[in-house]
Amino acid sequence: MNKKRFVERMVEHTDSPKSEAEKHLEAFTASVSEALKAGEEVQLPGFGKFYVREQKAREGRNPQTGESMQIEARKV
Repeated sequence: MNKKRFVERMVEHTDSPKSEAEKHLEAFTASVSEALKAGEEVQLPGFGKFYVREQKAREGRNPQTGESMQIEARKV
């Protein structure tokens, strides 16, 4: 489901205007993003848990050339 369809479903369930549903979705995603950037976990019982974790450096392969390459550690 993409963002457009998600907003349409929100409108169906709440009988609110589309612009208001879009505003609420933007507020939700912004709030979750801010919390994750601050290092917090966001847990919504019955829905899911959002968190940032460290991914170790690893060796990968370039799919176009098949050449081995080092992938740096990062947060996901």
